[in-house]
Amino acid sequence: MSRPARGLHGQAVEIIGERIVRGTYPPGGSIHPDLIEQELGVSKTVVREALRVLAAKGLIESRQKRGTYVRPRSDWNLLDSDLLRWQGHGVPAVDFLDNLAEVRAIVEPAGARLAAQRRDEADLAALDDALAAMAAAGSDADAVVEADLLFHRALLAAAHNELLTRMEVVIEAGLRVRDHLVHGADSWADAVPAHRAVLDAVRAQDPAAAEQAVRRLLAQATADLRTVLDEPDRGGTG
Repeated sequence: MSRPARGLHGQAVEIIGERIVRGTYPPGGSIHPDLIEQELGVSKTVVREALRVLAAKGLIESRQKRGTYVRPRSDWNLLDSDLLRWQGHGVPAVDFLDNLAEVRAIVEPAGARLAAQRRDEADLAALDDALAAMAAAGSDADAVVEADLLFHRALLAAAHNELLTRMEVVIEAGLRVRDHLVHGADSWADAVPAHRAVLDAVRAQDPAAAEQAVRRLLAQATADLRTVLDEPDRGGTG
C-alpha cells in the first residue's frame, strides 16, 4: 500500500484528495485552484500537478466553462491505495469498514485454502517470522499492526496466484484501519493464537482447516472492531 508522497506536490495531493474522499469537496462541487494556491501557499504548477494526479484517480475532472469539479463517487478508482488510505483516516464511515470486511471475507478464506495446497518452505518461513514478530510486539500497538500486515501479506503470497496477491491493497487497507482502531484502545485480545491456528493448518496442508481458521479470525476481528466502535455486531465477516 502506498505511503503519502513527500514534498509540496505530495502534500497538495494528500490535502485535496482527503478532502474529496471525506466529503469536504462533495461530488459535483467545484474546486478552485487559485483558492487552493492561496490557502496552501504553493505555486500554480504544484496545484496543477496535484489536480492531474487526482484526475488520474477518477476523483476530479476539468472542463472548459465549467472548470474543475469533483466527479461522482461511482467514477472514483476505489481500489486505488491512496483512496483506501484516505477513507480510513480518522474514524472511518461504518459502511466503508463493512465493505472492507466483506471483501476480506471473500478473499482471505479462499486465499488460505490455496496457501494450504501450494505453500513452500519459504512461505512457511515468512509466516513463522510474521507470527514471531506479532508475539514479540507485546503491548506495542504499532508493532502489532505491522506484524499483522506481514502475516496476511505472507498468507496471500503463499497462494501463489498473481491476481490474488494484488488484492493485498484492499486487505492492507482493512487491516490498517481495523488494527489502528482496535490496538489504539486501552487493551486488546492476544492475536497470536488465532493466527497460529491459520499457520498450523497451512503447514499441515489442510485447506478446509485453513479456511475455517481464517473465518474465525475475521469473525473475531469484526467483534473486536464493533466493541471499539460501540456498535451492535451485525454479524460476521471481518
